[in-house]
Amino acid sequence: MLYPVKLYVYDLSKGMARRLSPIMLGKQLDGIWHTSIIVHRDEFFYGSGGISSCAPGGTLLGPPDSIVDLGCTEVTEDLFLEYLASLGESIFRGESYNLFDHNCNTFSNEVAQFLTGRKIPSYITDLPSEVLATPFGQALRPLLDSIQIQPPGGNTFSRHNGQS
Repeated sequence: MLYPVKLYVYDLSKGMARRLSPIMLGKQLDGIWHTSIIVHRDEFFYGSGGISSCAPGGTLLGPPDSIVDLGCTEVTEDLFLEYLASLGESIFRGESYNLFDHNCNTFSNEVAQFLTGRKIPSYITDLPSEVLATPFGQALRPLLDSIQIQPPGGNTFSRHNGQS
């Protein structure tokens, strides 16, 4: 059986990055991207609270700004939940979160490759290095490194509660 896999893409800046980035960074950014994976009727994402899940579009971010079809997977729901639990206990613990180096997009990319063999679009995964390549990005890095993002509205995922 094949299960569809989608990537939900949200602009955390709600359009502000597009307007302000040329002035602040000297280059155009279309958004500050938060992503999640939709599979087996749920939305899965990573933030400073660890791996979370909710009904698709169920965080306070509301509906996604765009949806990318990543294809289909043969990975069953049970196997996927086991995989997520192991990720949540190893490389995607909440305390491992870092805005630039280990974030929701890192998680979405890892999970997309596990499910479909495909990476998420590079305009999303390249964003941190694009920002840090600017003088303003370098100046702000100490402040930005301290930011923890956890979109409200999801339930923390763990092996013990399975599907939360």
